[in-house]
Amino acid sequence: MKRTWKVGELAKLTGLTVRTLRFYDGIGLFSPSAFSESGHRLYDEADITRLHQILALKELNLSLDEVRAILAGGEYSPFDIVAEQMARVKETIRIQRKLLDELEYVADLMAAKERLSVDDFLGLLQTMKKSHEKYVFERKRSVESSLDRLGGFLDGELADEPLEEEC
Repeated sequence: MKRTWKVGELAKLTGLTVRTLRFYDGIGLFSPSAFSESGHRLYDEADITRLHQILALKELNLSLDEVRAILAGGEYSPFDIVAEQMARVKETIRIQRKLLDELEYVADLMAAKERLSVDDFLGLLQTMKKSHEKYVFERKRSVESSLDRLGGFLDGELADEPLEEEC
C-alpha cells in the first residue's frame, strides 16, 4: 500500500504551515496527489519530492513564479536541484570557516597583546557582514513563517481545521 500523509502531518514534517501548503495548492504550485473520502488532502512520496524541489529553489531566493517556471520547464532534474543546494551549503560552510579563521587570528593577536591593524579589522568586518547577511535572510524567513501562522489563527483558519489535519 502506498504511504500518504495528511496536510497537518506534512506540515509538521517539513516545518511549513498548513496555510502555506494550502496556499501552494491554491496557486497550483504544489497540489496533493489524492484526497481522502472525507475530502482531506493526501500527499505521497512523489509529492514530497516535489515539495523538496520547491523549498530548495526557494532557498536560492527564487520567487514562487520562478520556481513554478523552473519546475514546469523540466530544465532541472531533482539531482540538479540537490546539487545546487549542496553548493549553497558548501558556500555557507566556506564563509563560516573563513569567519572562524579570522576570529581565531584576531584572538591570537589579542592574546599575544599585539596591535591589530586596520586591515585585520576590515577583513573580519567583511567576513562578519557576509555571515550576517545569511543569518538575516534565514531569520526573515522564520519571521514570515510565524506571521503566516499568526495570520491563519487570526483569520480563523485554524479553528476550521478538521481534527485529523492537526496531527
